Order: sequence, then structure tokens, then C-alpha cells
Amino acid sequence: MTTLTSPHDLLTAVPFLIGYHPESSIVIITIRDSHVGMAMRIDYPEAIDSEQIQILLSHIRRHESDCILLVAYLPDFDHEGLISRSIHSSLSDEGVSIKESIEIRNGRWRSLLCGDNACCPPDGNPLPEFFSSSITAEQVAEGVALPFSNVEAIRASLRTDHPNFSLLTALAEIAPIDYSQSDSRLLQAEGAHAVRDLLNDFALRGMEVEMTRVALVLARLHDLQVRDYALGMATPENQGDLISLWRWLTSIAPAGFAAAPATLYAELTYETGDGAIASRALERALDDQPDYQLAKLLRKTFAAGWEPDQFRQMRSELHPRICQALFASGSEE
Repeated sequence: MTTLTSPHDLLTAVPFLIGYHPESSIVIITIRDSHVGMAMRIDYPEAIDSEQIQILLSHIRRHESDCILLVAYLPDFDHEGLISRSIHSSLSDEGVSIKESIEIRNGRWRSLLCGDNACCPPDGNPLPEFFSSSITAEQVAEGVALPFSNVEAIRASLRTDHPNFSLLTALAEIAPIDYSQSDSRLLQAEGAHAVRDLLNDFALRGMEVEMTRVALVLARLHDLQVRDYALGMATPENQGDLISLWRWLTSIAPAGFAAAPATLYAELTYETGDGAIASRALERALDDQPDYQLAKLLRKTFAAGWEPDQFRQMRSELHPRICQALFASGSEE
């Protein structure tokens, strides 16, 4: 998705850009050279202060945007949009060029920049039909997944209430790595190879892979070297399969085994621009292990607005060192 040519395009694009259909939210989309840049969503604030405005400004300026698009999904407590209009005015006063500013309430939208009541009547226009939009057709044709209906739907997709007994049985048969033993490094290398082999098998067979292989990967992801190997193995060619694999493993992992795949899923989805899904994946990781350090670190970097390229650079620098530690020669073979 590179250009948005009308309010209808914008309204349909927002769920794709943030991963779900928002409610009670402020969405800011940066535009540079007529192309969509960053999409940032925040919970609709009950009040606004100068510090919050400065945080928004820092994100906008970091992306060196030409202008922004502002979409406010009004909650009941600010049905008149007083807070969203205050944000609009504050950003404009700071020199931000606002190309479009839209308010949505009760299934209707209205542009704050349109003074023509025939075009934008005071009670707004009905929201465009999502599935009839050319933007939706374009995204589906490109293989982009449809947005989730809401945040709860994202959370529900990352867990199951029905345990896989074959997986539980296989996990019970795998002993954790004993780092006091001489074979610990061999077991770490075995875990890294298991991750690679599971990815190859999953790309061919999907969820029909053997549960014994899944169990070995989930068990060995407890090892930080194996987990960091999995973090660094993503490439443009395998990234789609990895995202699907981590999401599936997160959804089926029993208690105590979800933190690693959920964190791996969060990092890759953030890289692809799905910040809302990435944040929910971190929630899943921290629900599983509240002190999981990588999840806590990623939560901070997401909040700080790290660019996806910074994560790719981090992974590219980390991976050779992890391979050296796991395989001695530095080769994955």
C-alpha cells in the first residue's frame, strides 16, 4: 500500500495498517513522497498534555514525513471530539502539516478539513463498505491477511483453550539442557537445527508437522542461544513462513512454553509493520513468563518507536556470533 487518494481509501486502509479495526483510538499515518510511511495508534486519551504532544511529535519527526493523516475514533466520553481536535490543533501549531483529519463516531465519518456541508454534513457520512473497497481488493490480491475485528480477536488468535495432548506427551519426554554436562553445547546445536528443520517442514506441510519435532523446538527455545539463533535466521525469503510458524506455535504452546515463540512472533510482525499484533504477542509472552527479558526489552523499544530497519540490523549483526557459538565454525551446517 503506497498511496491513499481519498478519505474512503484512508478509512479502509487504517485496519490494514494497524492490523485490526480500531475503536476509541487516535491513528496517525505519516506520508513521505506521497507514500504511506508509519502508522501509529494510541488509545484515545481522557486528557492531553504537552508531554504527550511532544511524544507524538518525536515519532512523526523521526520519520521525516511531509505530512500526516489523522483519524480519530471517538469514544463515548468525548463524543464531540474535543480531545482529538486539541491534538489536531497542537500538532498543527508545532508545524506539522495535516493533509487530512477525520473523526468517526457511530459508524459515520466527517473530515475536519472539509467546509462543504454537501460533501461533509455535520452528522457525517456512512463509513465505506469495507469489503467493497478497492483498497481491500488490492490488499487481498497481494496476499495480505484481513485485519482482525478488534484487539480481543488478536489476543484470542494467540492462545487456545484446548491443549494438544500429543504435544504435551512429547514435551514431557524431553529433558531440559543440563549446562553442567559436557553435551550441553551439542544439545544447543541440536535445538538450532531442530528450529531450521521445523521451518522447512512447516513450509511444506503446514500444521501437519510431527508433534515430536514441535515439542523439541518449544523445549529448546528455552535456551537463549537457540532462541537468538531463531531470532536471527529470518530472511526476506523465509520471513512469511517464520511469521506463520511462530504464530502457530504461540497459539498451541502450553503454559511455560509460549514466551519464546510469542516474542519471536512479536519481533517479526513489528518488522513488517503490524505493531498492534506485535504488542499483543508481547502481552502473550509476558502472561506466560512475566520476567521474560527479551519481551520486556522489545516492549520498551516498540514504545520508543524503533524503526524496523534497526531490528533487521540488530539481527544481522547478532546471527553470525550466535552461529559461531553454536556451531564453532560459524556455519549453520
